[in-house]
Amino acid sequence: MSNLILDFGIDPSMLKFLGEGLQRPECILAEQDGTLWTADSRGGVVRLRHDGTQEIVTQRISEHFESAESEASRYLTGTLPNGLAFARNGDILISNFGTDRLEIMSRSGESKVLADSIDGEAIGKVNFVLRDSQDRIWITISTKIKNWMHALKPDLDDGYIARYVDGKFRIVASGFHFTNEIRMDAKEEYLYVAETTGGCISRMKVREDGSLGDREVFGPSSLGAGAWPDGIAFDSYGNLWGTCVYSDKLWAITPQGDLRVFLDEGDPVKVKALEEQFFAGSVTEEVLFATGRGVAPWMASVTFGGADLQTLYVGSLKGTRVPYLRAPIPGLPMVHWNDRRV
Repeated sequence: MSNLILDFGIDPSMLKFLGEGLQRPECILAEQDGTLWTADSRGGVVRLRHDGTQEIVTQRISEHFESAESEASRYLTGTLPNGLAFARNGDILISNFGTDRLEIMSRSGESKVLADSIDGEAIGKVNFVLRDSQDRIWITISTKIKNWMHALKPDLDDGYIARYVDGKFRIVASGFHFTNEIRMDAKEEYLYVAETTGGCISRMKVREDGSLGDREVFGPSSLGAGAWPDGIAFDSYGNLWGTCVYSDKLWAITPQGDLRVFLDEGDPVKVKALEEQFFAGSVTEEVLFATGRGVAPWMASVTFGGADLQTLYVGSLKGTRVPYLRAPIPGLPMVHWNDRRV
């Protein structure tokens, strides 16, 4: 079987969109019946259906994001649901990047905090949550710095990965450059990590006891200019799809480690200005928040859905809709895809 992404291209004008008035739809979960669930800064998720209907699901609606006086306040404070995963019973695990905790919410909006500390200390910026086939819950902590903008430096490696075990977090790997989304391959042999300020994807062997092996880079050691990888997802061939936030890129790395870029919608002048500040270790609000444009500004995630898993949805931090397209290859089913809820 040939790798169909090698001859694949995207015409942005041919993309379709789902949803209206979404707030920070950073992460997207898809179900077999076509329902999508997107993270939403009003404090929960939005349920989206292809018939055009949508519904906010949250215990209490927050207006902070919409009414914030500045971009910094909007993206640095308040409740910021980020990475999502389904628990076995269908509840939604939410990594809250604003409140720095792992939450769980029922589909009717009742929520509670699972954990917000580790070894008695503040956990840091909880970015993403992943459940594997053994019901192990993994989370990523991007940085221990409260104001995550101050962590946008190439030499800061205080990010880590933890597992939720017996009601507590336990660190299983550390030393990452702004740990972002994580995924496992089809055999759950390796855990893949998007290191946003590292500009690369790394991976570690997953041992039977849940411990992780040594870190190694997967694919290019740098994803190129404006390389701030954010969200990642596998297709059924073994290609790892991903996004670059700030520079608004959609790309994939083949099983052989070759990089293919399908969309590059960032403003080159603004991306270059941010990159210069980033490597100087002095990112300013003005330059950072000036970036972001295209079909999914501040492109943040990719999710395969549709009955045949061949619809690719793109999440973002600044977008208000979810763009989607027909992928050349079906996605790798997430662990929840065939869950049967009682």
